[in-house]
Amino acid sequence: MKILLTNDDGYLAPNIQNLYKRLSEDHEVWMIAPKGNCSGMSAAISFLKEIEIVKVDERIYSVDGTPADCTYFGLLGMVDFEFDMVVSGINHGANIGNDVIYSGTVGAAVGGRKLKYPPIAFSVASYETKNINFIVNKTAEIINTVTNLPKEYSGKVINVNFPDLSKEECKGIKITALAQRGVPSKPLEVFSEKNIKRYRYNLSGEPIQEEHLTDAEAVKDGFISISVLDYGLDRVELRESLKEHINE
Repeated sequence: MKILLTNDDGYLAPNIQNLYKRLSEDHEVWMIAPKGNCSGMSAAISFLKEIEIVKVDERIYSVDGTPADCTYFGLLGMVDFEFDMVVSGINHGANIGNDVIYSGTVGAAVGGRKLKYPPIAFSVASYETKNINFIVNKTAEIINTVTNLPKEYSGKVINVNFPDLSKEECKGIKITALAQRGVPSKPLEVFSEKNIKRYRYNLSGEPIQEEHLTDAEAVKDGFISISVLDYGLDRVELRESLKEHINE
């Protein structure tokens, strides 16, 4: 299988480097990833600038752009064949709940929805992954499982979050809904002088307890969370309902 591997942490990030080595044992893998850290860029594209792409090694490319740029140029301009799947990650830090809206890891995966297999975004709830060998091997297993999903998953994005646990400690896999978060913390003021202020983003809101199993709850309890994200941007039933309220 031909895999386009990308991320939002940059091509030198330890997790993507380890995953590239593992997946290359079984597949033809091309790493096309950002030059540096692009966390939080969602599916942003560098529409108004030229993108420099550097061949770092055989099948490894550094892109001076966003994660979504990597997918776009990788799929449409850099090779003379069609990839079977886009794999994004393994991200340093979880991408759960509402955070998927802002995630560069998920944003890069979204561009691979029209391929043979659904794209997968992988993340681990740790910024310095301790159990990388187990996680990359389990990632390879999940990728193989996704290739056997029925056609109804075409166009969807699979979002996977690992707890940073060993094989013995990990409790298994749970299929989950996205957690809803409470109100985020106020921005952090880091500089103030006359009419100028500088701020930084603060913590996301805490996940809200819900009746169904969420990705946040599953990871917290020691399970691998797998969620299905639907990026079909049209809802027929809502469109028809809206006609009843707005009709000229």
